Amino acid sequence: MHIKPSRYVGAVAACALVMGAARLGAQPQASSSEDAAYTVYDLGTLGGTVSSGNVINDPGWAMGNANLAGDQITHAAVWIDGMKSDLGTLGGANSVIDWPVHNGRGVISGIAETAQIDTLGEAWSCSAFFPTVTHHVCLGFRYFEGTMTALPTLGGPNGYAAGVNEQGDIVGWAENKVHDPTCNPQSTQVLQFEAVRWGADGAIEELPPYPGDQDGAATAINAQGDAVGISGTCDYAVGAGTAKHALIWRHGVPALIPTFGGQGWNTPADINSRAEVVGFADVKNDVTNGVLTPYPLPLGFFWSASTGTIQIDPLPGDQYAIAYALNDEGIVVGQSFGGPEGSRAFIWHHGKAYDLNTLLPPGSALYLIYAEGINDRGEITGQACVLVDGVCPATGAVTPAFLALPNFMPQDADDALQGAAAAGGAPAVGVSRALYQRPLRRFGARGAVGGMSAGAQ
Repeated sequence: MHIKPSRYVGAVAACALVMGAARLGAQPQASSSEDAAYTVYDLGTLGGTVSSGNVINDPGWAMGNANLAGDQITHAAVWIDGMKSDLGTLGGANSVIDWPVHNGRGVISGIAETAQIDTLGEAWSCSAFFPTVTHHVCLGFRYFEGTMTALPTLGGPNGYAAGVNEQGDIVGWAENKVHDPTCNPQSTQVLQFEAVRWGADGAIEELPPYPGDQDGAATAINAQGDAVGISGTCDYAVGAGTAKHALIWRHGVPALIPTFGGQGWNTPADINSRAEVVGFADVKNDVTNGVLTPYPLPLGFFWSASTGTIQIDPLPGDQYAIAYALNDEGIVVGQSFGGPEGSRAFIWHHGKAYDLNTLLPPGSALYLIYAEGINDRGEITGQACVLVDGVCPATGAVTPAFLALPNFMPQDADDALQGAAAAGGAPAVGVSRALYQRPLRRFGARGAVGGMSAGAQ
């Protein structure tokens, strides 16, 4: 299945490389200051009020999704030096790029709906990433040189492509034909699914779950071919018991990444070329009367073979944290939430976390809700709120993708972050639950913070 959208990333990239930073300098809502650690840009949408920068590769392509007018449809989007491109779909309504794209050669991985209806009525994992549940078949895709190509499954209707590495290998998960009795009866999920790797030639290879588990999913892969992901039960096919174990696959063999003792929501989100891993994990006592509950909610973690698992705490005043991405310098970005601010983008380096908003110029027009991607140049993308009279509106808010460019060299990160944080101080801006729960849906967490329900379709 091949779909050619009307705008090609290759053409956008060629134009952007010529125009360079001048294009970014012309963007609206840009905020800069010589004393700030970052200059931030509003990347815009595709006609709706919502977009999200979910990943950024080393050439500086911010990628994610942007809503069309009406906010009922979202498309995979790429922003290069301020120019945005709609990648289209596989024939259905929605598409998204959401997991680490560690590829600087133009290979992009993501998920897209097809025109086909799922005859089993499954919502599938993709539904957590789209504005509405359509019950269309959803497949992983490889996008390269203007062509979106569907990736094969393990025999079932649905698949999901997550991260891609420099060699063009893609990891994700795909359904087989087994009707899985471990699927939660309150969900619409029926079929078993397993972690997979698609080679650059599109051939699919199954990555086995941890011994004793039934289902799995891979989320990211580095240049060495080390993949990370989860395994557990079918459950809702998003988060919860599906993420019983956090895993790293080396040469296709799964090994445990130690977490905090929780029985669910243990999810590695990224791995760098040094095999350092970040993600989030639930804490002990998340099972009540035999039922896995998402309370307490997860905390962020950093793991490597040499350091073991290090807890990434929320920012002061918050209760929960998710680490979404890291670069080869070990700089981590994520989301801190559950306090008076609602949700804040954070950056974490050498054991210290900073509110990314405190590193922006005073009077910034944007409030950064979460940071989800960082490259080796330290460029960050995520989602922001356009402030109105200094407030992120509880209703009618515009929440675009942002790009934050560092005003320092990566090797000077510690001094720059500490200096900017000491000199600055962002005003208090409360972000409503309706806004900051959007990214949490992707991990099977829905509902009110402190009592979130899992997998509600």
